[in-house]
Amino acid sequence: MRVALGLNKGGFEAWVVGGCVRDLLLEHKPSDWDVTTNATPEQIQALFENTFYTNEFGTVGVVNDDAEDDTLKVIEVTPYRLEGKYSDARRPDSVIFSQKIEDDLKRRDFTINALAYDGKGQLLDLYDGIKDISAGILRAVGEPKTRFEEDALRILRAVRIAAQLGFAIEPATLAAMAECAGQLEKISKERIRDEFVRIVNSPNPKETLVLSHKIGILKYVLPELEEGIGIDQNQAHKYDVWEHNLRSLQHAADKGWLFDVRLAALLHDIGKPKARRWSEEKKDWTFHGHEVVGARMTKKILESLKFSRETVEKTVKLVRWHMFFSDPEKVTLSAVRRIIVNVGKENVGQLIELRICDRIGTGRPKEQPFRLRKYQAMIDEAMRDPISVGMLKLDGHRLIEMDTKPGPRIGWTLHALLEEVLDDPKKNTAEYLEGRAGELLKLSDAELEALGAGGRERKDAAEQEEIKDIHKKHFVD
Repeated sequence: MRVALGLNKGGFEAWVVGGCVRDLLLEHKPSDWDVTTNATPEQIQALFENTFYTNEFGTVGVVNDDAEDDTLKVIEVTPYRLEGKYSDARRPDSVIFSQKIEDDLKRRDFTINALAYDGKGQLLDLYDGIKDISAGILRAVGEPKTRFEEDALRILRAVRIAAQLGFAIEPATLAAMAECAGQLEKISKERIRDEFVRIVNSPNPKETLVLSHKIGILKYVLPELEEGIGIDQNQAHKYDVWEHNLRSLQHAADKGWLFDVRLAALLHDIGKPKARRWSEEKKDWTFHGHEVVGARMTKKILESLKFSRETVEKTVKLVRWHMFFSDPEKVTLSAVRRIIVNVGKENVGQLIELRICDRIGTGRPKEQPFRLRKYQAMIDEAMRDPISVGMLKLDGHRLIEMDTKPGPRIGWTLHALLEEVLDDPKKNTAEYLEGRAGELLKLSDAELEALGAGGRERKDAAEQEEIKDIHKKHFVD
């Protein structure tokens, strides 16, 4: 590695350290690279041309503009260090730079992250991290309670890493996590959010959130989610609200869908506990308006966690409109267009994915039944660019400028031009159309009307072919 070699040439030690070493041993691609050294921040910056140093913990960012891999664009280099007491459960009161790699490793969070590699074949493993990797165990370095009291965010990080890697959490470590859960109140919402995002984006978010609930830490992240525990639903649902939301999220993860869909899947029924009412008439629970309640709650939750305005607005839209009426035998194209307007063209595909997650979360086996496929065909039909004279590079205003009086001859001319463009799209230029329009306008009313009628018939036939192709794409008649 260029950075490690640069430090070595400058007369300093250099070790690749932490999660990237763990990932290499697991044959995973590291998401980032960290280097630790006995050089001070000033000495690190003196060795490299493009660096930045904007923190109080000694970490220097070394920029490598020539790197082809994004994970190598910025390498974080941190001096070996000893840390003082963590009075606020967030950051050390003091940092002392050290000359020993051993000092740096003993402050690490978990044994599988307390590994260091010098790039020359030497692997340093002071806490049996390799053994724990082989056994699939997540274990705190040293005294677990001390590690979590130093930085309570490590509790969330533990459940996330365990879920990502499919590891079990060592009993003493798990017990300390539960004991120190209350310390999460001291952690900033931004740091909570960042770890929550990683959990939602992990391969096993359902398992992670269940574990978070069991050890009492979910209430510091998303307490509204726990309100769904034991909230039975109507006969269409196999699970309570809690289980349904988690299963919906997990399906999105299983499909590899984007974060926005995963987040909306987790929150789409967050309003059901507040909206639930017993119906004597139906002898069952009802949840009328839960999507409206849920949208309001989603906005408040995501703003509290300091998500971006874009993420808040998009997720709120998906939650608000996830109950769209989708019976293709009854819904009209105008109703479909209203849904597209409400959620936005750019989000309608993810709204369909959310609906699929919702269906799977009920316990139903089929992901995409015929009704939903047909509704998707209607969406494609509603969103397609209509075949009309509006697609021409010439309009009625231009024809009037060409000394044509307003009247039916304008429409006949435009439809006649449209027929030619459907035959040969290359003709759709202002230059060609103006010239051809000049020729058409010399025709009699009867001749021009006949050409215009032919253009309308051609337009209708072309539209039917497009719709036929859309239906074929979605395997519907």
